[in-house]
Amino acid sequence: MSVYDFSAKTMLGDEKSLAEHKGKVLLIVNTASECGFTPQFEGLQKFFETYKDQEFEVLGFPCNQFNHQDPGTDAEISHFCQNNYGVTFQMYRKIDVKGENAHPLFVYLTSEAKGMLTDQIKWNFTKFLINRDGEVINRYAPQTKPESIEKDIEKALQS
Repeated sequence: MSVYDFSAKTMLGDEKSLAEHKGKVLLIVNTASECGFTPQFEGLQKFFETYKDQEFEVLGFPCNQFNHQDPGTDAEISHFCQNNYGVTFQMYRKIDVKGENAHPLFVYLTSEAKGMLTDQIKWNFTKFLINRDGEVINRYAPQTKPESIEKDIEKALQS
């Protein structure tokens, strides 16, 4: 099993298979528009722009499970991300990332890369680095700034 076995709805409502990203290095992130970590969108967009020609993608999955910090509609979230942070990487519809309604992709990601004390995601902007084979390389805590994982991304791109 790999991330390529999953699909999710894009902001436009289209079901998109993650298999479309086969052979690319991915950074999958649960996002929120009204969180203290929201400025990380800037770093995520910078990575996308810097490395997209090397087969790198950022995939954003908005989530409202943590202190209701992404209450808007999918259209509002998309508009916010584009207008405030220039986000052009793939954003998906709002999902749950933990609990009984967790999206199957995040059930898989958390089973492959446990957090510090639990496999559950504890907050917005948890990041998962995925290799070209669709396997989880690493999991990063919400407070881990995108800039601090650049060397891991570069290493994954060279593999």
